Amino acid sequence: MIKRKKVMVVFGTRPEAIKMAPVIRALRQRGSILCQVIVTAQHREMLDQVLTLFKIVPDFDLNLMRQGQTLTDITTRALHGLNDVFQRERPDLVLVHGDTTTTFVAALAAFYAQIPVGHVEAGLRTGNKYSPFPEEMNRKLASVLTDLHFAPTETAKNNLEQEGIPPESIFVTGNTVIDALLATVNPKYEFVDKEIQDILRQRGKSRMILVTTHRRENLGEPMRQIYQALKSTLDKFPDTYIIFPVHKNPVVRNVVTEVLGTHPRVNLIEPLEYEPFVNLMARSHLILTDSGGIQEEAPSLGKPVLVVRDTTERPEAVAAGTVSLVGTEYEGVLSELQNLLADQKAYQKMTMASNPYGDGCAAQRIAEIIEENQGWT
Repeated sequence: MIKRKKVMVVFGTRPEAIKMAPVIRALRQRGSILCQVIVTAQHREMLDQVLTLFKIVPDFDLNLMRQGQTLTDITTRALHGLNDVFQRERPDLVLVHGDTTTTFVAALAAFYAQIPVGHVEAGLRTGNKYSPFPEEMNRKLASVLTDLHFAPTETAKNNLEQEGIPPESIFVTGNTVIDALLATVNPKYEFVDKEIQDILRQRGKSRMILVTTHRRENLGEPMRQIYQALKSTLDKFPDTYIIFPVHKNPVVRNVVTEVLGTHPRVNLIEPLEYEPFVNLMARSHLILTDSGGIQEEAPSLGKPVLVVRDTTERPEAVAAGTVSLVGTEYEGVLSELQNLLADQKAYQKMTMASNPYGDGCAAQRIAEIIEENQGWT
């Protein structure tokens, strides 16, 4: 009997879980691969929501999250916990995703154990090690430890090659978030949350601006200016309203409540699980965010995205015209918001641009490459 290759998929946050769920499914469909899942639970509650949605039961759960944890806390606890599992289980390949602290630490722990590493969503770069922080360095540090680089786009592949990564170890696959999105969005989806039901019913045909913000580099004054621009926009366009699932970070919540909390057309709600959130994206008119994943997802739904950041590691979306990088200053955010709401041609141009992030088959490509044992031993 041929021994199955043991692939250990490691993640710790909700975005990683969403993007790795299709990969886990694709790997488990292949008889030559034993796929195990280990979660660090760098984030706990929001991670568990996705595990439940995609019916993923971790083989190992480090349950690392602590109240008030620092990056150093996460790094050291994850390194010890992952090392113990890797040394005991000895997988043939450790598969990580993206740019979280879990990603970097898992790649490092695998290196210490002399286990090959595969990196899904490899090669994204801004060129500024502090923007986004700490994600830019997490992904760069993971890259030098990686044996199989699964780049979502040609741009990401070029980034890796410019850093000296051997071209034969890089595979352009598309982004697995499109796989997850297409499997989850449903035109007939019915929201269970009564608060959302009431908001959508009361607002009728008004235009919804869906808002999310959470980036560390935006905390404080940048967020204040973003929210003030949103408030001014609502005052100018009475046919618009905001749904804002507010991040649990108290620093975010304090500024949101102070600036937007009393506006009659601002609906501050708790963070949503993945399924209702992507179906809310599908109902929106436009999206304002500092999220990375939404820059990839929303264009598949034909939704313009205004990114409130000064840099993006996803320049393909900007080049394609599906995303506009608007910064965090009041005047810049206000100008772009009002332009999209007032100029139908500008709005239509963004909705009609094609998504550069793939066709929904990325996970199958990744599983096939792993099964064929290309680039790792």
